[in-house]
Amino acid sequence: MTHTPLFIPPEWAPQAAVWVGWPHLRSEWGEAFEGAREEIAGFVRALCKVTPVQIACGSREAYGSAWFALEADGQAGRVRLHTLPSGDIWLRDTGPIVALQNGSAIALSFEFNGWGGKYIMTGDTMTASGIASVDRLHLHKHDFVLEGGAIELDGAGRLMTTRQCVLNPNRNPGWTESIAEAALKRAFGVDQVIWLSDGLLNDHTDGHIDNIARFIGPGRVLCQTPSGADDPNAKTLRAIEQDLRVHGLDVATLPSPGLIVDAEGVPVPAGHLNFLISNGHVFLPIYEDVHAPAAITAIEDLLPDHKIVPLPARHILAGGGAFHCMTQQVPTFEELTP
Repeated sequence: MTHTPLFIPPEWAPQAAVWVGWPHLRSEWGEAFEGAREEIAGFVRALCKVTPVQIACGSREAYGSAWFALEADGQAGRVRLHTLPSGDIWLRDTGPIVALQNGSAIALSFEFNGWGGKYIMTGDTMTASGIASVDRLHLHKHDFVLEGGAIELDGAGRLMTTRQCVLNPNRNPGWTESIAEAALKRAFGVDQVIWLSDGLLNDHTDGHIDNIARFIGPGRVLCQTPSGADDPNAKTLRAIEQDLRVHGLDVATLPSPGLIVDAEGVPVPAGHLNFLISNGHVFLPIYEDVHAPAAITAIEDLLPDHKIVPLPARHILAGGGAFHCMTQQVPTFEELTP
């Protein structure tokens, strides 16, 4: 495939750092607040062994909490804390996307409206510029609404997304598939946009792609198969796999977590696909589900040159996502080559 002067490396490319969100709005988390902080601290301790971590703290209290959990725990030097505007931890959606353009690293940002107006939190619209400032990157702003979790890139000219999210009138009213496709191709320098239909049940992001299909190589995509007779996403997961195969991609699968419910018994959008790939490691969210061992084995077989690091994410999920949703990688600039 041909490439434009803009290039965004895939997630498995070398990374100089990973930005991580730290919870600071207790009202948004309820009883999961402290548990989410503990799970994120465990994730950061594991991640910083292979990739330097930058933590976005949306308040002074959050800075102090993160410091006591991490810096005072012997992680100084591999973890840096920053007080900057952020509503919640979902940096995949509110942070910038780092690209290479004409030989220079830049940060791409988009309009953000709280996932279609559902969650408006002070600071979220300023997070991208705050991170770009810390990383000393020029911020290139696009004038349409888009969250980073709504797209997947393979570094070889392909972009995946969902109609449920990107064509939702609560983002960009009046967008058609052709209008959206043209905007995405211009913004990300890709040749092909691969459309899927719907995301997971009860996903407040309106079907983010990073919960249902992930690139693990150029033209190589991973999706989930249903687990258990009560899997609430069984029909959707089967349709996703079928649609991906129609596009001629190299499709692999791993088991879904199956039925995971909240305190009220309502199914939550749990996905083993909300992992982060970073410098030869895959940080895989698990939810105390019986299907986790099979998912671990599947991804070990698919990525034998990566170390799989399964970590608990049940409390993080209570806030609406997992490891991929709450992070944004910074590629190693000197190795950014198309």
